[in-house]
Amino acid sequence: MEKNVMRDIELLAKEQREVAKQLSLWGEDGDDDVSDVTDKLGVLIYEIGELEDQYIDKYDQYRITLKSIRNIEASVQPSRDRKQKITDHIAQLKYKDPNSDKIIVLEQELVRAEAESLVAEAQLSNITRDKLKAAFNYQFDALREVTEKLALIAGYGKALLELLDDSPVTPGETRPAYDGYEASKQIIIDCENELANWTLDHAAVKATTSIRRATQEEYENGWAESEEEEEEEVEEEEPHDAASDKAPVSA
Repeated sequence: MEKNVMRDIELLAKEQREVAKQLSLWGEDGDDDVSDVTDKLGVLIYEIGELEDQYIDKYDQYRITLKSIRNIEASVQPSRDRKQKITDHIAQLKYKDPNSDKIIVLEQELVRAEAESLVAEAQLSNITRDKLKAAFNYQFDALREVTEKLALIAGYGKALLELLDDSPVTPGETRPAYDGYEASKQIIIDCENELANWTLDHAAVKATTSIRRATQEEYENGWAESEEEEEEEVEEEEPHDAASDKAPVSA
């Protein structure tokens, strides 16, 4: 499945670059402003294809790291199978021949197998968490990079669109001469510089969560305060007067 995702991204990147070329070619025969702006937009769209290509490499890094967990699980399986096989054998002997001397031998083997299995399972537990965090850090860092760079490109793309004079003209009316060549060139330069200088440390979007883990001390203090509040509530309740429950006696 992961490889299919990579192939789809690779195809998208390739088609994105082709779209960029076609846009530039289409705009060549237009008016000066249309020709210049579509040419520069083609540069930005081509850059999007390049970003997606770079994302493929980082996605592959995520995929390989995640796949390593499966490989480690496979290496632990023989230990699990051996322990299960000995357990089944002991159960079978106890059923067929409860007094068999083999039972003691097998039980000793089971102790050793369980010890080996405990080591293997602990290693698997540690490595699984390490690799899982590493894999998705690759994934999420790559996503942050590509999405923030896409946002930059979108911003500079909109700046290019501002150079187009879209005010309506009447038949026979001539538009003012286009003078945005230097501006469009500078927009592309600025965009390329922003993309080149972008780093994860200076990412614009920061996640903020309302959930945080309490420290052990905070947890214990909170537990103590909760108990004190419960005790105070109990003390504030008035004691039950049994006499008040008796029906009034008529004279």
